[in-house]
Amino acid sequence: MVQLHTWKLLAALGSLSTSAFAGGPSVSLRPGQIKNLVTFGDSYTDTVVVSNGGTQWPIYAAGYAHVNLFPFARSGATCSNNLTFRPFPSLFESQLPTYFQEVSSKQVKVNPQQTLYTLWIGTNDVGSNALLTGSDGEASLVDVTKCMVNWVQTLYNSGARNFLFQNMIPLETVPLYSADAWFSRYWTAQRNATDWTVSMRELVLSGNELTSLMLQALAPKLKGAHVGIFDSHGLFTDMFAHPARYLNGTAPLNTTGAVHACVFNLNENTSDTGSCTDATGSAKDSFLWFDELHPSEQADRIVAQNIAQVMEGRANQWTTWLS
Repeated sequence: MVQLHTWKLLAALGSLSTSAFAGGPSVSLRPGQIKNLVTFGDSYTDTVVVSNGGTQWPIYAAGYAHVNLFPFARSGATCSNNLTFRPFPSLFESQLPTYFQEVSSKQVKVNPQQTLYTLWIGTNDVGSNALLTGSDGEASLVDVTKCMVNWVQTLYNSGARNFLFQNMIPLETVPLYSADAWFSRYWTAQRNATDWTVSMRELVLSGNELTSLMLQALAPKLKGAHVGIFDSHGLFTDMFAHPARYLNGTAPLNTTGAVHACVFNLNENTSDTGSCTDATGSAKDSFLWFDELHPSEQADRIVAQNIAQVMEGRANQWTTWLS
């Protein structure tokens, strides 16, 4: 469960709005301003190791908005391996250094005023083998959220000016963390599914509130910067509750299963590779989830459509600008 000092920090920041989504300018970017999209994050954004069985949202978004894409997100990433270690390219130890190196070597040439920088991370930080089940070391949710927000300051110091922070989705609704979870390749050991669901909901809600409050405190200090929060949590909550608004496949609409679902046996003495079922063709667009952890390609198209609106300088119902 969330550690006590998380709530102390929330109380200390209580003079701020209780949510970033209570107000703020609806549009901060000018139409035609954004020519480049630079993305950071984990498997939800990685365009190299694709997690949705098709095309990732940054490629769709760049196409919809007619901008150049510079993708740096990598699957398995956390904000920092010094906080929640995973053997994958983390944001601060790998993705940002790679970006700075490519800018220095002129592989990436962008005008900061014409570039939107996005970050969608946290799923691995709060998940299994990390904060949910106990990570190596003594990292807390406070440490992880401070790290996420520090992404803005770090890039701002390098000259970046336009930021879109994508908060965590309601992870308690993905098959891996739902109360009806089955054994999958992401977790084959015993667990209390109900406890995981409750704990994950608290981690996500608390983490999103912390980053919101921290960003509200930071944004006014960054002269000339535009800082926005994209409410992934709100969008996916709406997709989960009202799938007919978003899913358009030919199979019955499905928010609890997955396009590629693999059930493993709970038996450590076997080499079980899972019994898998797959939706094919247009039926895939009836699912909210691709597998036990990742959004479907159709869900990613919805994310892309909304972020393309942001890049085009249009008002977007899931985006609040803090500056």
